Amino acid sequence: MPPSSHQEALPPVITVSHVSKTFGSGDAAVTALDDVSLQVAPGEIFGVVGQSGAGKSTLIRTVNLLERPDTGSVIVDGQELTTLSDSALRRARQHIGMVFQHFNLLESRTAQGNVELALELAGTDSRDRKRRASEILDLVGLGAKAGSFPSQLSGGQKQRVGIARALAAEPRVLLSDEATSALDPETTRSILELFKTINEQLGLTVMLITHEMDVVKGICDSAALLEHGRVVETGGLVELISTPGSRLAADLFPLGDATPAPGTTVIDITFSGGSADRPVIAQLARDHSLDVSILGAVIESIGGSQAGRTRLELPGTPAQNAAAVDDLRDQGLLVEVHSADAAGGVS
Repeated sequence: MPPSSHQEALPPVITVSHVSKTFGSGDAAVTALDDVSLQVAPGEIFGVVGQSGAGKSTLIRTVNLLERPDTGSVIVDGQELTTLSDSALRRARQHIGMVFQHFNLLESRTAQGNVELALELAGTDSRDRKRRASEILDLVGLGAKAGSFPSQLSGGQKQRVGIARALAAEPRVLLSDEATSALDPETTRSILELFKTINEQLGLTVMLITHEMDVVKGICDSAALLEHGRVVETGGLVELISTPGSRLAADLFPLGDATPAPGTTVIDITFSGGSADRPVIAQLARDHSLDVSILGAVIESIGGSQAGRTRLELPGTPAQNAAAVDDLRDQGLLVEVHSADAAGGVS
């Protein structure tokens, strides 16, 4: 659920400020997080993306202080967790749900029993535990599997139990640690749809980490790119798509390397919002009498509207095509020009 204009005026639900975390000491020290700062707005799905070893899991575990940062502060739902006592931190965590990659279910308990466990730890009485667990299992589509043990469930069903358990205590924030990375593509899609449903129906703020750009593209409103423990880029997806040189935008809409042949110009046009529906290429060819070749295109639905990138080859040098490129930019389109002299570099 993207933040409404009213929500945008509210303070962030999650604020991570100048957080650093190092494991080990001396020559063996490994810096997992290096002065990380980011904010997650109320009601949005925020993705943290990066390769293995980038620090993603450490970051999300600092949000509920399963990992205590060496420096910096973490504020969740108005509480600065890094200053709380152990007992106050345990109470605060009841409002922060966590979904793990490998399910972490108790094999000796049924699906119902695993969901009730979170409520037992919160001190909920038996009758309310049973009622709430039944409600939340219905929400995740497992009402008929309440009496099944983990060994009787598929991977996707186990993850749904994990999600139900994370939601049992009615948290205001849901954290997901690579929740789909152990699942097949079809099951991954169903779990992502479930996250969207939870976000929309319960109004939860969701922060998830992943190394898969399809996950970010599929459900996230905003994202941060993490490399070697540092945030190198962050922002709303629609905003990033329209940002020249955005690494996240290029990863969301990969077109590969561009090496123009001598005497040609290769351009990448980024479309977002209403521009994706306009006959831009046909108008370019007509207005400038150009034989336009389409070298590649990636179009997706982002934030409820079409967005993407298209790579075109134009006859003539960049200087000869300057008027055509200026025309595209005057239409509010983001245009990146690859020059033959730069061997594929963007000018």
